[in-house]
Amino acid sequence: MKILKPEILGVIAISIAAIAWGLDGIALTPKLYNLDVPFVVFMLHVIPAILMTPFLGKYWKNLLNYKFQDVLSLWILAFFGGALGTISIVKALFLVKFDHLSVIVILQKLQPLFAIILAMIFLKERPNKQFWIWAFIALLGGYFLTFEFHLPKVSQQANLIEASLYSLLAAFSFGAGTVFSKRSLSRLNFKEVTYFRYFFTSIIVGLFVFTSGKMGYFQLVTKVNWFYLFLISLTVGIGSIFLYNYGLKRVKAIVSTIAELLFPISSIFFDYVINGNKLSLIQMISAGVMVLAIIRISKQYSH
Repeated sequence: MKILKPEILGVIAISIAAIAWGLDGIALTPKLYNLDVPFVVFMLHVIPAILMTPFLGKYWKNLLNYKFQDVLSLWILAFFGGALGTISIVKALFLVKFDHLSVIVILQKLQPLFAIILAMIFLKERPNKQFWIWAFIALLGGYFLTFEFHLPKVSQQANLIEASLYSLLAAFSFGAGTVFSKRSLSRLNFKEVTYFRYFFTSIIVGLFVFTSGKMGYFQLVTKVNWFYLFLISLTVGIGSIFLYNYGLKRVKAIVSTIAELLFPISSIFFDYVINGNKLSLIQMISAGVMVLAIIRISKQYSH
Protein backbone atom coordinates (compact mmCIF):
# COMPACT_ATOMS: atom_id res chain seq x y z
CA MET A 1 0.00 0.00 0.00
CA LYS A 2 1.40 3.40 -0.99
CA ILE A 3 2.00 5.73 1.96
CA LEU A 4 1.14 9.38 1.41
CA LYS A 5 3.97 11.87 1.66
CA PRO A 6 4.10 13.98 4.86
CA GLU A 7 3.32 17.15 2.89
CA ILE A 8 0.15 15.61 1.41
CA LEU A 9 -0.92 14.32 4.82
CA GLY A 10 -0.36 17.82 6.14
CA VAL A 11 -2.59 19.40 3.52
CA ILE A 12 -5.29 16.79 4.17
CA ALA A 13 -5.19 17.44 7.94
CA ILE A 14 -5.42 21.23 7.47
CA SER A 15 -8.25 20.80 4.95
CA ILE A 16 -10.29 18.66 7.37
CA ALA A 17 -9.78 21.26 10.10
CA ALA A 18 -10.88 24.06 7.74
CA ILE A 19 -14.03 22.15 6.79
CA ALA A 20 -14.83 21.67 10.49
CA TRP A 21 -14.50 25.43 11.04
CA GLY A 22 -16.91 25.97 8.15
CA LEU A 23 -19.48 23.73 9.86
CA ASP A 24 -18.96 25.56 13.14
CA GLY A 25 -19.78 28.96 11.65
CA ILE A 26 -23.06 27.68 10.21
CA ALA A 27 -24.37 25.18 12.75
CA LEU A 28 -22.60 25.56 16.11
CA THR A 29 -21.42 29.07 17.07
CA PRO A 30 -24.82 30.63 16.19
CA LYS A 31 -26.21 28.74 19.20
CA LEU A 32 -24.17 31.06 21.46
CA TYR A 33 -25.61 34.28 20.04
CA ASN A 34 -27.23 35.26 23.37
CA LEU A 35 -23.83 35.63 25.07
CA ASP A 36 -21.16 38.35 25.01
CA VAL A 37 -18.43 37.89 22.37
CA PRO A 38 -15.29 38.04 24.60
CA PHE A 39 -17.00 35.76 27.12
CA VAL A 40 -17.76 33.23 24.36
CA VAL A 41 -14.14 33.33 23.15
CA PHE A 42 -12.88 32.92 26.72
CA MET A 43 -15.07 29.88 27.33
CA LEU A 44 -14.12 28.30 24.00
CA HIS A 45 -10.46 28.46 25.05
CA VAL A 46 -10.54 27.84 28.79
CA ILE A 47 -12.67 24.67 28.47
CA PRO A 48 -10.22 22.97 26.05
CA ALA A 49 -7.26 24.18 28.16
CA ILE A 50 -8.74 22.56 31.27
CA LEU A 51 -9.66 19.37 29.42
CA MET A 52 -6.16 19.02 27.95
CA THR A 53 -4.28 19.69 31.19
CA PRO A 54 -4.49 16.13 32.64
CA PHE A 55 -2.95 14.81 29.41
CA LEU A 56 -0.64 17.63 28.30
CA GLY A 57 0.07 19.50 31.54
CA LYS A 58 3.42 17.71 31.61
CA TYR A 59 4.68 20.21 29.04
CA TRP A 60 4.73 22.98 31.65
CA LYS A 61 8.07 21.68 32.91
CA ASN A 62 9.48 22.13 29.40
CA LEU A 63 8.46 25.77 29.32
CA LEU A 64 11.36 26.80 31.57
CA ASN A 65 13.78 25.36 29.02
CA TYR A 66 12.30 27.17 26.04
CA LYS A 67 14.28 29.92 24.41
CA PHE A 68 12.87 33.42 24.75
CA GLN A 69 11.91 33.51 21.06
CA ASP A 70 9.92 30.26 21.47
CA VAL A 71 7.92 31.63 24.39
CA LEU A 72 7.42 34.93 22.57
CA SER A 73 6.14 33.12 19.45
CA LEU A 74 3.61 31.20 21.57
CA TRP A 75 2.32 34.40 23.19
CA ILE A 76 2.09 36.16 19.82
CA LEU A 77 0.25 33.13 18.44
CA ALA A 78 -2.15 33.20 21.38
CA PHE A 79 -2.73 36.94 21.04
CA PHE A 80 -3.31 37.05 17.28
CA GLY A 81 -4.45 33.55 16.28
CA GLY A 82 -6.35 32.93 19.51
CA ALA A 83 -7.58 36.09 21.22
CA LEU A 84 -7.72 38.94 18.69
CA GLY A 85 -8.54 36.82 15.64
CA THR A 86 -11.30 34.81 17.30
CA ILE A 87 -12.88 37.81 19.04
CA SER A 88 -12.85 39.75 15.77
CA ILE A 89 -14.48 37.06 13.64
CA VAL A 90 -17.08 36.10 16.27
CA LYS A 91 -17.91 39.80 16.69
CA ALA A 92 -18.29 40.14 12.91
CA LEU A 93 -20.56 37.09 12.80
CA PHE A 94 -22.72 38.40 15.63
CA LEU A 95 -23.00 41.83 14.00
CA VAL A 96 -24.42 40.43 10.77
CA LYS A 97 -26.32 37.60 12.47
CA PHE A 98 -24.17 34.93 10.82
CA ASP A 99 -24.58 36.15 7.26
CA HIS A 100 -21.31 34.37 6.44
CA LEU A 101 -21.42 35.07 2.72
CA SER A 102 -20.94 38.80 3.30
CA VAL A 103 -18.26 38.54 5.98
CA ILE A 104 -16.53 35.17 6.47
CA VAL A 105 -15.93 34.63 2.76
CA ILE A 106 -14.39 38.09 2.40
CA LEU A 107 -12.26 37.32 5.45
CA GLN A 108 -10.91 34.09 4.01
CA LYS A 109 -9.96 35.80 0.75
CA LEU A 110 -7.82 38.35 2.58
CA GLN A 111 -6.14 36.04 5.09
CA PRO A 112 -3.81 34.31 2.57
CA LEU A 113 -2.42 37.67 1.48
CA PHE A 114 -1.47 38.60 5.04
CA ALA A 115 -0.10 35.12 5.78
CA ILE A 116 2.05 35.02 2.63
CA ILE A 117 3.51 38.46 3.31
CA LEU A 118 4.21 37.63 6.97
CA ALA A 119 5.70 34.23 6.04
CA MET A 120 8.07 35.97 3.64
CA ILE A 121 9.15 38.38 6.40
CA PHE A 122 9.38 36.09 9.44
CA LEU A 123 9.90 32.60 7.97
CA LYS A 124 11.92 33.59 4.90
CA GLU A 125 9.62 31.48 2.73
CA ARG A 126 10.00 32.31 -0.93
CA PRO A 127 7.09 31.17 -3.11
CA ASN A 128 7.99 30.17 -6.67
CA LYS A 129 6.31 31.48 -9.79
CA GLN A 130 3.86 28.56 -9.98
CA PHE A 131 2.70 29.29 -6.44
CA TRP A 132 1.81 32.89 -7.29
CA ILE A 133 -0.10 31.79 -10.39
CA TRP A 134 -2.20 29.22 -8.53
CA ALA A 135 -2.62 31.47 -5.49
CA PHE A 136 -4.00 34.20 -7.76
CA ILE A 137 -6.35 31.66 -9.39
CA ALA A 138 -7.53 30.52 -5.94
CA LEU A 139 -8.21 34.08 -4.80
CA LEU A 140 -9.90 34.94 -8.11
CA GLY A 141 -12.09 31.87 -7.72
CA GLY A 142 -12.90 33.05 -4.23
CA TYR A 143 -14.03 36.42 -5.55
CA PHE A 144 -16.43 34.86 -8.07
CA LEU A 145 -17.60 32.42 -5.41
CA THR A 146 -18.59 35.39 -3.27
CA PHE A 147 -19.75 38.04 -5.74
CA GLU A 148 -20.22 36.10 -9.02
CA PHE A 149 -19.99 38.61 -11.92
CA HIS A 150 -21.01 41.57 -9.78
CA LEU A 151 -18.98 44.27 -8.08
CA PRO A 152 -19.10 44.22 -4.26
CA LYS A 153 -21.99 46.37 -3.06
CA VAL A 154 -22.13 48.24 0.21
CA SER A 155 -25.20 47.04 2.05
CA GLN A 156 -27.61 49.42 3.67
CA GLN A 157 -27.26 47.32 6.78
CA ALA A 158 -25.62 49.57 9.37
CA ASN A 159 -23.60 46.80 11.01
CA LEU A 160 -21.99 45.53 7.81
CA ILE A 161 -19.24 48.17 7.61
CA GLU A 162 -18.25 47.58 11.24
CA ALA A 163 -18.39 43.80 10.68
CA SER A 164 -16.18 44.15 7.59
CA LEU A 165 -13.57 46.01 9.62
CA TYR A 166 -13.62 43.25 12.23
CA SER A 167 -13.25 40.73 9.41
CA LEU A 168 -10.22 42.57 8.08
CA LEU A 169 -8.68 42.56 11.56
CA ALA A 170 -9.46 38.85 11.89
CA ALA A 171 -7.88 38.15 8.49
CA PHE A 172 -4.64 39.81 9.56
CA SER A 173 -4.74 38.09 12.97
CA PHE A 174 -5.33 34.60 11.57
CA GLY A 175 -2.67 35.20 8.94
CA ALA A 176 -0.24 36.12 11.72
CA GLY A 177 -1.45 33.08 13.67
CA THR A 178 -0.56 30.79 10.77
CA VAL A 179 2.93 32.23 10.53
CA PHE A 180 3.71 32.11 14.25
CA SER A 181 2.16 28.65 14.54
CA LYS A 182 4.62 27.53 11.88
CA ARG A 183 7.45 29.29 13.67
CA SER A 184 6.57 27.53 16.95
CA LEU A 185 6.13 24.16 15.25
CA SER A 186 9.61 24.39 13.78
CA ARG A 187 11.00 23.90 17.30
CA LEU A 188 8.16 22.32 19.34
CA ASN A 189 5.80 19.39 18.76
CA PHE A 190 2.23 20.06 17.69
CA LYS A 191 0.79 18.88 21.03
CA GLU A 192 2.77 21.49 22.96
CA VAL A 193 1.84 24.27 20.56
CA THR A 194 -1.86 23.35 20.69
CA TYR A 195 -1.92 23.18 24.48
CA PHE A 196 -0.09 26.44 25.12
CA ARG A 197 -2.06 28.22 22.41
CA TYR A 198 -5.27 27.48 24.30
CA PHE A 199 -3.81 28.12 27.74
CA PHE A 200 -2.15 31.43 26.86
CA THR A 201 -5.23 32.60 24.95
CA SER A 202 -7.36 31.77 28.00
CA ILE A 203 -5.11 33.98 30.13
CA ILE A 204 -5.22 36.89 27.66
CA VAL A 205 -8.98 36.82 27.06
CA GLY A 206 -9.69 35.89 30.70
CA LEU A 207 -7.92 39.02 31.94
CA PHE A 208 -9.99 41.13 29.55
CA VAL A 209 -13.26 39.45 30.55
CA PHE A 210 -12.46 39.78 34.27
CA THR A 211 -11.32 43.41 34.17
CA SER A 212 -14.29 44.46 32.00
CA GLY A 213 -16.79 42.90 34.40
CA LYS A 214 -18.09 40.33 31.93
CA MET A 215 -17.80 37.33 34.26
CA GLY A 216 -21.45 37.94 35.12
CA TYR A 217 -22.36 36.22 31.84
CA PHE A 218 -21.89 32.90 33.63
CA GLN A 219 -25.39 33.45 35.02
CA LEU A 220 -26.81 33.76 31.50
CA VAL A 221 -25.36 30.52 30.14
CA THR A 222 -28.22 28.14 29.39
CA LYS A 223 -28.12 24.34 29.27
CA VAL A 224 -28.14 24.58 25.47
CA ASN A 225 -25.21 27.03 25.61
CA TRP A 226 -23.22 24.66 27.85
CA PHE A 227 -23.87 21.78 25.46
CA TYR A 228 -22.59 23.72 22.46
CA LEU A 229 -19.66 25.21 24.39
CA PHE A 230 -18.40 21.72 25.20
CA LEU A 231 -19.27 20.35 21.75
CA ILE A 232 -17.36 23.14 20.00
CA SER A 233 -14.45 22.84 22.46
CA LEU A 234 -14.04 19.10 21.85
CA THR A 235 -14.57 19.04 18.08
CA VAL A 236 -13.91 22.34 16.33
CA GLY A 237 -11.64 23.35 19.20
CA ILE A 238 -9.29 20.63 20.40
CA GLY A 239 -9.86 18.23 17.50
CA SER A 240 -9.48 20.71 14.67
CA ILE A 241 -6.54 22.61 16.14
CA PHE A 242 -4.67 19.35 16.76
CA LEU A 243 -5.26 18.40 13.12
CA TYR A 244 -4.29 21.88 11.97
CA ASN A 245 -1.02 21.95 13.92
CA TYR A 246 -0.24 18.38 12.85
CA GLY A 247 -0.64 19.46 9.23
CA LEU A 248 1.11 22.80 9.58
CA LYS A 249 4.23 21.10 10.96
CA ARG A 250 4.51 19.24 7.62
CA VAL A 251 3.83 22.02 5.10
CA LYS A 252 4.89 25.60 4.50
CA ALA A 253 2.74 28.37 5.98
CA ILE A 254 2.02 29.70 2.48
CA VAL A 255 0.58 26.29 1.51
CA SER A 256 -1.47 26.05 4.69
CA THR A 257 -3.13 29.40 4.20
CA ILE A 258 -4.38 28.35 0.75
CA ALA A 259 -5.69 25.00 2.06
CA GLU A 260 -7.60 27.00 4.67
CA LEU A 261 -9.70 28.43 1.85
CA LEU A 262 -11.78 25.27 2.30
CA PHE A 263 -13.24 27.11 5.29
CA PRO A 264 -15.41 29.43 3.15
CA ILE A 265 -16.10 26.70 0.61
CA SER A 266 -17.42 24.39 3.32
CA SER A 267 -19.35 27.29 4.88
CA ILE A 268 -21.27 27.76 1.65
CA PHE A 269 -21.81 24.00 1.27
CA PHE A 270 -23.15 23.62 4.80
CA ASP A 271 -25.30 26.71 4.38
CA TYR A 272 -26.93 24.98 1.42
CA VAL A 273 -27.37 21.65 3.23
CA ILE A 274 -28.58 23.11 6.54
CA ASN A 275 -30.28 26.34 5.52
CA GLY A 276 -31.24 25.56 1.92
CA ASN A 277 -29.30 28.45 0.38
CA LYS A 278 -28.33 27.32 -3.12
CA LEU A 279 -25.22 28.07 -5.14
CA SER A 280 -25.39 29.37 -8.67
CA LEU A 281 -23.52 27.68 -11.53
CA ILE A 282 -20.69 30.24 -11.43
CA GLN A 283 -20.32 29.72 -7.66
CA MET A 284 -20.05 25.95 -8.09
CA ILE A 285 -17.45 26.37 -10.84
CA SER A 286 -15.53 28.85 -8.69
CA ALA A 287 -15.51 26.44 -5.74
CA GLY A 288 -14.14 23.73 -8.03
CA VAL A 289 -11.40 26.07 -9.30
CA MET A 290 -10.39 26.88 -5.73
CA VAL A 291 -10.12 23.19 -4.82
CA LEU A 292 -8.02 22.57 -7.97
CA ALA A 293 -5.71 25.45 -7.02
CA ILE A 294 -5.29 24.04 -3.50
CA ILE A 295 -4.32 20.65 -4.94
CA ARG A 296 -1.86 22.18 -7.41
CA ILE A 297 -0.21 24.30 -4.72
CA SER A 298 0.16 21.31 -2.40
CA LYS A 299 1.85 19.35 -5.19
CA GLN A 300 4.34 22.19 -5.73
CA TYR A 301 5.72 21.50 -2.24
CA SER A 302 5.37 17.72 -2.06
CA HIS A 303 8.72 16.99 -3.68
